Amino acid sequence: MEKEGGITISVVSPIYRGEKMLDTLVGRNTAVLQQMIADGRITGYEIILVNDASPDNSWTKLKEICAKDSHVRGINLSRNFGQHYAITAGLSKVSGDWIVVMDCDLQDRPEEIPGLYAKAEEGYDIVFARRQNKQFGFFKKFSSTAYHAIYDWLSGAKTDPSIGNFGIYARPVIDQLNKMPEKVRNFVTQVSFLGFRQSTHDVAHDERLEGASSYSLAKLLKLAFDSIISNTNKPLHLAVRCGMLMTVVSFCLALYNLIAKLSGLIAVPGFTSIIFSIWFVGGLILFIMGILGLYIDKIFNQVKDRPLYVIMEELNFE
Repeated sequence: MEKEGGITISVVSPIYRGEKMLDTLVGRNTAVLQQMIADGRITGYEIILVNDASPDNSWTKLKEICAKDSHVRGINLSRNFGQHYAITAGLSKVSGDWIVVMDCDLQDRPEEIPGLYAKAEEGYDIVFARRQNKQFGFFKKFSSTAYHAIYDWLSGAKTDPSIGNFGIYARPVIDQLNKMPEKVRNFVTQVSFLGFRQSTHDVAHDERLEGASSYSLAKLLKLAFDSIISNTNKPLHLAVRCGMLMTVVSFCLALYNLIAKLSGLIAVPGFTSIIFSIWFVGGLILFIMGILGLYIDKIFNQVKDRPLYVIMEELNFE
């Protein structure tokens, strides 16, 4: 990647079911970045595409593109690790001074990169793209809004549903992100945690170029649970409070039954109240144990210290 003392940009995109979009993705990014070179804003660029074991012919197509254009780098993961892990793999290989992260479906418009970079030049290390008029279906919009509402309540943070992975990030930010050892990856959450000077830039949001999102309901729920459990311990505090509340309720109920028994209001112990108490308390105990199990699961995965991803093949890297 040409540098000669100037500024360079790396673009990182995870690829899954992207075979039909790769030519357009690379073409539009190349046109934008070469225009920035012509304008004297940057001196070089690279486009890093990470194939997350896509079931179509994305890797074959990517090899063809890399053979024609040395600016395009290819990474092929050994299996499907997930979007955020594919992003992590790409970020580990960047060489640019500024790094753009974007999805491969072209809902994130490459033509917005100059605007993001201009905002960063105002003195920011992180510029998130804030998507206007998001082109998602009802379910995706609803699930996103619900996730952010629950996450904000549990974590005490204030997140923006209009912000995704798309944005531009200074090299020191990415260097620090690459040092974070968490096995559960959520790019936006981790970047936000790092601090630095952050801002947003409004961008247009396009329709998906091809196909449909690979995020099923099960995948969305898993991502939500992983993000919440990995970034906040409030569920544990809620479990403790719930346990204390049940203790108080149980004591009051026992006191009432004792007074009622001594007053002659209860001649025969009630079968219904006993069964209700057993099921309710038993369910509460299992619920709290489930929360503890989720945290233990994350600890177990962290202690194993397995690699976040496995790279099977690389193209056009020095």
